[in-house]
Amino acid sequence: MATIVIMPKQGQSVESCILTEFKKKKGDTVQAGDVLFSYETDKASFEETAQVSGTVLDVFFSDGDEIPVLTNVMIIGNPGESTAEFAPGGSSQNLQQKELPDAKPETILPQTTPQIAASEQKSSQKKTAGESFVSPRARALADKHAIQAEQLLGTGPGGRVIERDLINVIENAPKSTPLAKVILKETKAPMPHSGSGLAGMARAKDINTGNPVYASDSEVKPLSNMRKLIAKAMHASLQNSAQLTHHLGADARNIMALRKTVKKAVKEGYSVDISINDLVCFAVIKALKQFPQANAHFLGDSVRLFKKVHLGLAVDTERGLMVPCVKNADDLTIQGLANQLKEVANLCKTGNISPDLLSPEAASFTVSNLGNYGVEIFTPVINLPQTAILGVNTIIPRPKDLGDGVYGFVPCMGLSLTYDHRALDGGEATRFLKQIAREIEGLEIRL
Repeated sequence: MATIVIMPKQGQSVESCILTEFKKKKGDTVQAGDVLFSYETDKASFEETAQVSGTVLDVFFSDGDEIPVLTNVMIIGNPGESTAEFAPGGSSQNLQQKELPDAKPETILPQTTPQIAASEQKSSQKKTAGESFVSPRARALADKHAIQAEQLLGTGPGGRVIERDLINVIENAPKSTPLAKVILKETKAPMPHSGSGLAGMARAKDINTGNPVYASDSEVKPLSNMRKLIAKAMHASLQNSAQLTHHLGADARNIMALRKTVKKAVKEGYSVDISINDLVCFAVIKALKQFPQANAHFLGDSVRLFKKVHLGLAVDTERGLMVPCVKNADDLTIQGLANQLKEVANLCKTGNISPDLLSPEAASFTVSNLGNYGVEIFTPVINLPQTAILGVNTIIPRPKDLGDGVYGFVPCMGLSLTYDHRALDGGEATRFLKQIAREIEGLEIRL
């Protein structure tokens, strides 16, 4: 009996995953426990293993496809078993039946397979005001498969490029590598008739861009799926909120003394190595308890105020920036907080963090610390729908009044608070930032 392998659902907030690579292909023999394919959510990566032994009867997707969770991905069974009934919708055979929302039926005339339009033929086609020679459904297919629809001779009324034209091109054109698709989209070069890759797949070198920018002294690299999602989130954050940043310095003598005490205790056998970042986060939690307006989500016409502090921490990994959340961080001691922060950071770096802890809605406030990199000042971007984020800068000596007319240089930690002005006023944000500085300067811990 055939066994269906579906795209797993990793966390309640995950709706689709990117299938990064098939480890087994159609016709391969697998044993229970073999890795079938690797996939990733927006910021975490996983591997799916076979639960049964058998033969891969069919594979319904390709590397790089974005697949809804719980969708059939492949079938394992005995040779000769039927798999057609398990195929998910959206195959090339169903393209003509699929309709995009709000799309009207198109009139299809009996014409020949479309060819690439010659420049003189294209120039002779005059577009009247408001008229489009590419239908909406054809445009959607063209964008998906990196095809320049304007370069086709359409078979629709008046030479319009319609859905059938794109289907014919897709069925007759070679598959393209991810890099080739990027170049096709960016350069609007014509799709090659054949490719030099495996099974005739079109590679980057097969594309004639006619543009010296894409000569041998440059390279076009497609963005990783994670980089695309980070870029999308950051752009949306800046586009959809009123962000403002205040900068303030905190006297770091106290927190540096605490760190020195911890390092000495660790050498003597103390089990928890509490870092400067742990101490700052502990101080931030104390300040958030006094300013619940900053421990909130802005919802457009309302604000969700959290009774508990769910602290997000920006973590730099090889795959990109991740922001895991420590739930109920205000219930933890400094030792417990330090352990939890290290645990979620390590899970991010190994790719084993739960997607639910990476959701922007999981945290109520975020800390981003660039002090270890020597950054003196920066403007962090809010992780919407949160109302604020704290940027922690490096410690540098600054002049300060020591009293009785005596001035000297003391170590100061730069603090950069970016807040959503729709949720917080400037005075309120400044008082909150000042409270963080006070908590850092007066922090006390017990080892």
